[in-house]
Amino acid sequence: MAYFHFDIPDSADNISALRREVREFISGELPAAEDSGDGFCPGFSRKCGQTGFIGMTWPGKYGGQERSYLERHVVAEELLAAGAPIRAHWVADRQSGSMLLKYGSDELCRKLLPQIARGECYFCIGMSEANSGSDLFSIRSRAEKTSDGWLINGSKLWTSHAHRTHYMIALLRTSAPVKDNRRYGLTQFLIPMNATGVTVRPICNLAGEHDFNEVLFENVQLPYSCMLGKIDEGWKQVTDELIYERSSPDRFLETISVLYELIRLVEPRPDERAAEGIGRLAAQLSTLRQMSISTAARLDQGRMPGMEAAIVKDLGTCWEQELPSKARELVTFRPGEPYRAFDETCRRTMLLAPKLTIQGGTTEVLRGIIARELGLR
Repeated sequence: MAYFHFDIPDSADNISALRREVREFISGELPAAEDSGDGFCPGFSRKCGQTGFIGMTWPGKYGGQERSYLERHVVAEELLAAGAPIRAHWVADRQSGSMLLKYGSDELCRKLLPQIARGECYFCIGMSEANSGSDLFSIRSRAEKTSDGWLINGSKLWTSHAHRTHYMIALLRTSAPVKDNRRYGLTQFLIPMNATGVTVRPICNLAGEHDFNEVLFENVQLPYSCMLGKIDEGWKQVTDELIYERSSPDRFLETISVLYELIRLVEPRPDERAAEGIGRLAAQLSTLRQMSISTAARLDQGRMPGMEAAIVKDLGTCWEQELPSKARELVTFRPGEPYRAFDETCRRTMLLAPKLTIQGGTTEVLRGIIARELGLR
């Protein structure tokens, strides 16, 4: 049975030095970053690329740094904990680049990976569809083989930042599923977002912000080279992609600002109730962090920790969604700016919390994966 190793990699000199390097970078570059307010800042992404903080685990011939997943984890958690505006390059760095490495041609890798590593090329994820929920087996968007490539028709839903990205890696149906294997018949494709026939429609979230999109494909013509991996066997590929997404530290650091504001509000002398509550939250956060580190260690070993990643995502999402309510329970109203800042952070986070369930798979799907791996279903 799979398990987590609760070791602390910062004991290694290179990890400690890298953490100091990232903090110095953040201290120098973050104040000057022109954040649009939603974390999408191409200028800051280019700075990250120039410093070697994107594509860290990739081969040098593709613009990577050939460093470990543990080292990438350090960079990721430091940037996320600081609230750095990294959304522009984040998906490409976290998962899309690795998918190109595993399943794309050398030609595609040479073309795109160096651009990603420089912080100049951004990706979105094409999985969810209307009327499919989290059941990716039921997707209906299709790719049909033609004499000179592939013809794409259909749509994708809840596609974050599709209106500002250059490419999508989309899961599409290329054949009908067979009776004893619903996973059969799905294939991944690289779709340029500026291709003829691609239309992006905005969807505003509960906070009134334009983050999500609906993406429509109407007779989009792609060359053969845009197919990734093997035809009709894309399900295995997409499960690999989701491991990168689910195990990342952004699965539990996306609402960390609530904890920061709570601590600012009650310092320097929190009452016993607040101190105990903050201690519990910090202990839970530390455990999630160690779990995420464990998955990074397994990726370094060449393994794909599917169950462990599902656990990190499930527990991390629950922690993030419950954090605003738990934080409010630990304080009473206090007139003045500190409480207003705390209250506004909690309010905004509660509005954004429902989307956290969509990202990377719902709780029900994740717990089904865990149960299957444990032999319980």
